[in-house]
Amino acid sequence: MNVLGVIPARYSSSRFPGKPLVVIDGKSMIRRVYEQAMLCRGLSEVIVATDNSSIEKHVSLFGGNVMMTSEHHRSGTERCSEVCSNLSAKGKVFDVVVNIQGDEPFIHPGQIEQVLSCFSNQGTMIASLMKKIESNAELSNPSVVKAIADTRGRALYFSRTIIPFVRDFETGKWLDHYTFYKHIGIYGYRSDILMQIVKLPPSGLEAAESLEQLRWLDYGFEIIMKETTFESQAIDTPDDLLKLTNRE
Repeated sequence: MNVLGVIPARYSSSRFPGKPLVVIDGKSMIRRVYEQAMLCRGLSEVIVATDNSSIEKHVSLFGGNVMMTSEHHRSGTERCSEVCSNLSAKGKVFDVVVNIQGDEPFIHPGQIEQVLSCFSNQGTMIASLMKKIESNAELSNPSVVKAIADTRGRALYFSRTIIPFVRDFETGKWLDHYTFYKHIGIYGYRSDILMQIVKLPPSGLEAAESLEQLRWLDYGFEIIMKETTFESQAIDTPDDLLKLTNRE
């Protein structure tokens, strides 16, 4: 299986401008993500996809593969599709594309491998990860996206609120009576499916929760969810960086 790993790296983040270039213990965030991705044996190629010349130059200087992409993309998924299209036009065709979050400097290569394992089933369209929620603070945090899958591992719904509702118990005791999962935001797509989902018009569910994966579910695309024990450490704000470095 020929697999392309794409690391979207946008410069203009409203909460943390220039985030990909922030230095963590001597290395930039984007370099750390890239080097972790390169440790995944299942990836045939890894490319940073950016809309910023400073990021492009920086990645080139440390020896990474990088491609300039449009500044008008609304999501990492759209950026991945542009990279895939550009490479396809040059005769480089990939079976699967993995969207690797550019703000997780300590992503474990095993997470990427887990996503790729879902594609041993030829029927898999899209794959992602979920992890058991361990605390009430996570459970009640709207920034932690909750995921529900059926008994065959197919995603049923994603939400910023707590799902499902556990009847007859106080909210603070829900973890004692149901196993909740949070969504880990790494995606794998079959290349042909990727090209289809970026052409879909926005859906009502997506707009309500501000979650792009709900658009795919809304239009009938299946997302296979694999449970992981690897923790996700995304850096969305300068405060997130401080918490991470202080813990380190």
